[in-house]
Amino acid sequence: MDYGHPEQNRTVKAPTIGVLIAISTVSPLAMQIYLPSLAGMMIVFSASAGEIQLSMSAYFIALAISQLFWGPLSDQFGRRPVIIAGLALFVAATVWCLFAPTIEWLIAARVVQAAGGSAGIVLARAIVRDLYGPTQAASRIGYVMMGMAVMPTIAPAVGGILDQYYGWQGGFFLLLLIGVGVFVTSYLALPETNPVRSSAGFGRAFRAYRILMCEPLFWSYALTASFSALTYFAYLGGAPFIAAQLLSLSAAEMGFYFMLVALGYIAGNFVSGKFSERVGLYPMIVSGTLLSLLCVALMGGLAYAGIVTATSIFLPMFVLGLGNGICLPSTISGAVSVRPEHAGSASGLVASMQVGWGAAAGTLVAWLFAGSFLAGSVWSMILIMMLGAIANLIAALTIKRASAARLVPAE
Repeated sequence: MDYGHPEQNRTVKAPTIGVLIAISTVSPLAMQIYLPSLAGMMIVFSASAGEIQLSMSAYFIALAISQLFWGPLSDQFGRRPVIIAGLALFVAATVWCLFAPTIEWLIAARVVQAAGGSAGIVLARAIVRDLYGPTQAASRIGYVMMGMAVMPTIAPAVGGILDQYYGWQGGFFLLLLIGVGVFVTSYLALPETNPVRSSAGFGRAFRAYRILMCEPLFWSYALTASFSALTYFAYLGGAPFIAAQLLSLSAAEMGFYFMLVALGYIAGNFVSGKFSERVGLYPMIVSGTLLSLLCVALMGGLAYAGIVTATSIFLPMFVLGLGNGICLPSTISGAVSVRPEHAGSASGLVASMQVGWGAAAGTLVAWLFAGSFLAGSVWSMILIMMLGAIANLIAALTIKRASAARLVPAE
């Protein structure tokens, strides 16, 4: 069953998958590419580790908040002008990063960079939903997410090479080139896909959030996506400490093992793109959440048996990446399909919830590992991941009941 805008779909030109991947990739790339330069930046800016870390934390906070604004703006003014404005902001902020004289200026520039780059993450999903029904959208979102996962996978390695030859600014120079390229491409090749605009003023446009929050079905989808992110970010919050302090892995070894979850995610996105339209949203979501739970159960079982090795920690993460890659495209497609007229707002709200819940989980795991009764233990990560995986499955199972109550089939 298609919940799109049929009269809109017949008259709107669809952008290529390549353009959608490009606009949604700049922000994830900016998150990852400068990680190898953090130690050198401490010396250059005479900054503490906490101040350097704030450049990353501030990025995530800005990412979570800004995504709440791009969706309503695009529902009112259109996807194309809002994406172009966001990319222009990203390019300007990247120049600011390159010439930042102090760590405080760099942190401020990173906040603006996150705000601009997040427009593409939110609106690539909304554009797909403008053009296709839920199951078709899930398939295409899967391909977009598979493409956007490739660059962040290799970004730390590229950033490390650039840092070796050009210093900490090397990664930002590449970001600038990519940002300008994506901006020009979007200006020339991105059509408008939302001709049916909201007539409300900007302030009233945010009433879409109140409408969405009154929809139990939206909450089922949004919480499923959020708990998927929570499980993954719990891994991100604990794995670096476990790898360095418990397993004594080198930076190169960590990079190899960290790629496993990204490869699993790419494989899951491929499966989603291949089968979502044929199988339907709900089976894809449930199967993905079950795979995530299997990953954590396997990891916990091995740890309980006293087996804590790089293989026992990181190989199951391939399964988590696979599960998230299968689950998330269908979950996001379902969330933005509950109220198609507010697809931009729904995409922004879900994305913001994912980043917010995920960042909280990562911070909690890092705190538990550093200074609690679980200090120095792999269980500081596994327990939070287990809570996230169980909550993820429960939220996924509520989709069918919420769909029935709304008289909408859980496809």
